[in-house]
Amino acid sequence: MDKYPKIEKYVVASDVGSRDGIGIEIYSGNNMILEVFRDDTKKTREVTLYKKELDLELVEQAIALFKKEIPWEFQE
Repeated sequence: MDKYPKIEKYVVASDVGSRDGIGIEIYSGNNMILEVFRDDTKKTREVTLYKKELDLELVEQAIALFKKEIPWEFQE
């Protein structure tokens, strides 16, 4: 992942339980530190931080990776 050197590990994950959509989860070791999610029910794209302070470059790379991996269009 030379284009995203700050990202140690990520997973593309969909959720159809409490919300309906797809996103990427960013991990440091075994801990999820950040999620970027496309919520098809609310028609929003959201960033959730699971660690209080994150490097801005890491957040920017996560958003760029989300745009590369996840289709932009909402699903009905």
